Amino acid sequence: MPKNQIMLTPQEILEKDFNIDTRGYRLQEVDKYLDVIISDYNEYGKLVSKLEAEVDALRLENGNLKDELRKTRHEKEVLHRTGEREVTNVDLLKRISDLEKYVYGMLKRN
Repeated sequence: MPKNQIMLTPQEILEKDFNIDTRGYRLQEVDKYLDVIISDYNEYGKLVSKLEAEVDALRLENGNLKDELRKTRHEKEVLHRTGEREVTNVDLLKRISDLEKYVYGMLKRN
């Protein structure tokens, strides 16, 4: 039996006929048990399909996040190479303050 391969379908389980012996099993017990197996088998198939869809969605999300990380790293390298850095509000306020000091200092001298 190959590993990771489903050998039977729920329909094959349902249609399976067993040879009857004089000392065989009660057919109704076997049928009830096979009904439970078929039900579980169907639920298992639904669960596998759901999990495969979830894995596909996570792979897609993972790929998108890797692309975003790659892009961010590239942008960081470009900024680092050019010596530029992001201007923050604090930087702007410091520049304005320096300009005010310079302008007002010039006005006081005149």
